[in-house]
Amino acid sequence: MTQTTRTSAAERQDARAAAAAPGDDGAFTHRQILTIIAGLMVAMFLAALDQTVVATAIRTIADDLDGYDLQAWATTAFLITSTISTPLYGKLSDIYGRRPFYLFAIAVFVLGSVLCGIASSMYELAAFRAVQGIGAGGLMSLALAIIGDIVPPRERSRYQGYFMAVFGTSSVLGPVIGGFFAGQTSLLALDGWRWIFFINVPLGIVAFAAVFRVLHLPHERRDHRIDWPGALALITFIVPLLIVAEQGRIWGWTSTRALVCYAVGAVGLVLFLLAERAYGREALLPLRLFGNRSFSIATAGSVVVGAAMFGGLLLLPQYLQIVHGSSATVAGLQMIPLVLGIMIGAMSSGVAISKTGKYKVFPLAGTVLMAAALVSLSFVVGAETSIWTLVPFMIMLGIGLGFNFQPAVLAVQNAVPPSEMGVATSSVTFFRQMGATVGTAAFLSVLFSRLPVEIESALTSAAASDPRVGQALQSGQLQGGSGDLSDTSFIQGLPSFLALPFKTGFANAIDLVFLIAACAAAIGFLVFLFLPQLALSNKSGIQARQAAAQTAGEPEADAAGEQAAQAAGAAAPTSTSPPAGRPGDAVADGGAPEGEDAAHRRQQAGRHEAGGHVPTGLASVPADHLGDGAGRPRD
Repeated sequence: MTQTTRTSAAERQDARAAAAAPGDDGAFTHRQILTIIAGLMVAMFLAALDQTVVATAIRTIADDLDGYDLQAWATTAFLITSTISTPLYGKLSDIYGRRPFYLFAIAVFVLGSVLCGIASSMYELAAFRAVQGIGAGGLMSLALAIIGDIVPPRERSRYQGYFMAVFGTSSVLGPVIGGFFAGQTSLLALDGWRWIFFINVPLGIVAFAAVFRVLHLPHERRDHRIDWPGALALITFIVPLLIVAEQGRIWGWTSTRALVCYAVGAVGLVLFLLAERAYGREALLPLRLFGNRSFSIATAGSVVVGAAMFGGLLLLPQYLQIVHGSSATVAGLQMIPLVLGIMIGAMSSGVAISKTGKYKVFPLAGTVLMAAALVSLSFVVGAETSIWTLVPFMIMLGIGLGFNFQPAVLAVQNAVPPSEMGVATSSVTFFRQMGATVGTAAFLSVLFSRLPVEIESALTSAAASDPRVGQALQSGQLQGGSGDLSDTSFIQGLPSFLALPFKTGFANAIDLVFLIAACAAAIGFLVFLFLPQLALSNKSGIQARQAAAQTAGEPEADAAGEQAAQAAGAAAPTSTSPPAGRPGDAVADGGAPEGEDAAHRRQQAGRHEAGGHVPTGLASVPADHLGDGAGRPRD
């Protein structure tokens, strides 16, 4: 009976895997794609919701743990580990498969959430947030890489739009949930804020079960060296820079500690470049990818747009809370127009790209909309500006952001070999995160350096026109711009005539930051002008890898369809024997020459194709992508 039950369970598992596996040609049905995306969306919602929830409640958490002055480290620790782990997930998943690493990321994130929920000090919370970050680093980048595996580039943007809906929903729900739990003194015999982390446990279990059940991708494990020196050098390079980005405003950008971080980071960068050069194709971030114009332009644009993006996403809630006196929960709800704009931009651009195959126009249009919205906000925002006045500009900014989320990833995935889909996708995410981090540090530095000056100026003007303000300054009731502005909550407790100069000073300071963010968006426009517009392939990553194996004449190619049909969870497709030869030989031997010159030749050849189905301009793509239908490469 036991043996029969075990056999039946194995048969059911095989049946589920067979139903989730692609056809013999490597193609997935629309229903299969939606099923996989549903599982990925649950996992991504987990990470996106956590960031907004924690940001809302961090002050309450810090006060309860008696670590107000240490709260920044909880954010910094998460940022460091999530940023560093992103390219590691991409590279390792290219070698060993996406499924095990995505499940690992979910499990580690849930474990970190449990640990954060039982933290007894800010030091423990920072350490446990670092654990959470290790898991979070894979949830976004691997989801995008998985979509690249199962959906052809021509159709990919339409499906990636669903992910933007996840982020939009989490942006609205996060502050509401965070405000609710943070406002509870006790809930089921636990501090209310601890449920911010414990709520991730049931969500994580659902995400893990969904991905475990529906994600069965064919994959051949490759014999490959792991670039551990590159990983260690990357840590040495990134960690001090992220630390100084978060703490530099407090330490001073030219303080001894900041200078030490700069020096260590510079040494780490040199070591990283040397390691990547030594490992060549097996590097954590192969330097030859930067010779691909689509990759280099998309990553550079992601850095700049990432900085401009956080200029709006960070400063608007600050303005709403300080000037309008909104709570974090209410400010989150007031950001709904921006979220709607993001969803409209992402969804509409995805549909348009799917129909036309043109993606370059959207980052260009998006950066223009972002710059226009930020410039407009710099002129409109004031101490007494109505919320409704901001709504059109918030929608415009959101649409611009929505236009920029997908095309950079799509352009890179379309322009690299399918065997490097993971590392290329994670690189775009990595550089966008770095841009956002640097941008946030720069914007906050400008804001808090200008704030005392603007408040002092506003108080002087107010004192000249209102004797009550002058009397308050002379009596010491107000300290002016030289006072401690690390906690701005006192502004809401002042009489309106005394609060107005502070709100005016903050509005004037934030105007300047909006203009700087607009300049960053304008630079992004100039960068994306050089992004090549290549024809989008009609083959998914899995189909392209199978075609590459057939073109190269590998013995395993005959069994590619059978392997896809038999892909199963426990019978791990990642455990198949590695093919003979060095990784990438199949592509190198059967593919086209690499580099932008080859991409240009293929672009010229692609102009003669009706309908644009040939993925021209791909760097080092399989030869059958460029062939005549019989797998013969074109010259």
